[in-house]
Amino acid sequence: MKSESISAVGKLMLAFAVALALVAVATSRAHAQTFSVVHNFTGGSDGANPLSGFTIDAAGNLYGTTNAGGVSGAGTVFKVTQSGSEMVLYSFTGGIDGANPGASLLLDAAAGYLYGTTVAGGAYGAGTVFKVEPNGGKQRVLYSFTGGTDGAGPEAGLAMDAAGFLYGTTTAGGLNGNGTVFRLGLSGSSPYRVLYSFGQGSTDGKIPVAGVTLDAAGNIYGTTSAGGIYGYGTVFQLTLPRSSSLYGWKESILHNFQDANDGGVPYAGLTLDQAGNLYGAATEGGEGGNVGGTIFKLTPSQSGWTFTVLQSLPGWGISGTFRNVIMDASGSLYATTHCDGANNAGTVYKLTYSRGTWTYNSLYVFTGGSDGLYSFSNLVFDTNGNLYGSTNLGGANGSGVVFKITP
Repeated sequence: MKSESISAVGKLMLAFAVALALVAVATSRAHAQTFSVVHNFTGGSDGANPLSGFTIDAAGNLYGTTNAGGVSGAGTVFKVTQSGSEMVLYSFTGGIDGANPGASLLLDAAAGYLYGTTVAGGAYGAGTVFKVEPNGGKQRVLYSFTGGTDGAGPEAGLAMDAAGFLYGTTTAGGLNGNGTVFRLGLSGSSPYRVLYSFGQGSTDGKIPVAGVTLDAAGNIYGTTSAGGIYGYGTVFQLTLPRSSSLYGWKESILHNFQDANDGGVPYAGLTLDQAGNLYGAATEGGEGGNVGGTIFKLTPSQSGWTFTVLQSLPGWGISGTFRNVIMDASGSLYATTHCDGANNAGTVYKLTYSRGTWTYNSLYVFTGGSDGLYSFSNLVFDTNGNLYGSTNLGGANGSGVVFKITP
């Protein structure tokens, strides 16, 4: 499936909700892990349909967004404690403050703010970058996208460098209408700037759904869900020559997806380990008849980057991992899939490396009922090694859940 126009996760969520609504719910097989629902969204003022996972503070409190619900039905920013108590920090009105956040949040504990994006709303209806206090209070729009050359429709979260600048992507807009990578300062002396506009030539990437990852040298890494040589997306790197201004960023394509054994249409971004290796996920394609996407690794060397498939996921169509994989101290990878598994309702899995081989371990298979349905979530660890994530639908009220897995 070649992806050329996406309100990415949102449109796919609606399509799969209709297509799979009649799937019979079966009882999930027993696992060694303990699964529990921490919070059920009601679909009312507390929010509904989270499309992303969480950031976590030192006390174990989870912070996230819902795509819908809230006082005005335009989504929320919320906090959930370890005991499952939820507090709505902000309800979007759908006006100039933004609407329908689809991404996870960035917590700057030192400054005392949460930073995020909305895919819609704002002064021009093309989305926003915002900040809000972790304990509730006034929300402030840091930037409203115009929908023109500055970009439109940010569906991903933000990254922050050591100097306190925010980096992100838009799925549309830019010089070529195919999305951007941008930088935003937190003061009036540091304006918004587009660092790169996608679609520069027939083989450039298009439509970055995920955010970006920064290395210690200031290089920027990410994925596009479309474009490239074969039309199924790319992995890219942006570097800034020392002699250049902020407008001199140079793009290098590290991999062009073929929607074959390597996978295709990556909606997830990249995770960087201490050795400089990049890990990511594609939502379709794969090896050995598996077409539910791939988990891949890119290894740097003096001669370039080497692309390796670590695992091909079962499933059909676009059913793989939508958000960034996370890595624990031992180098194991963890993530969710959104509509595969025994019940076509999604899974949580782990990849473990030992003696040159990566082994797939299923941590949980969603039934699509009270435990949740369709996870588009990233995962986070608490200090005790518990994993937390969200589902977009399902739960006691059909509006999604916050879940916890104790491996």
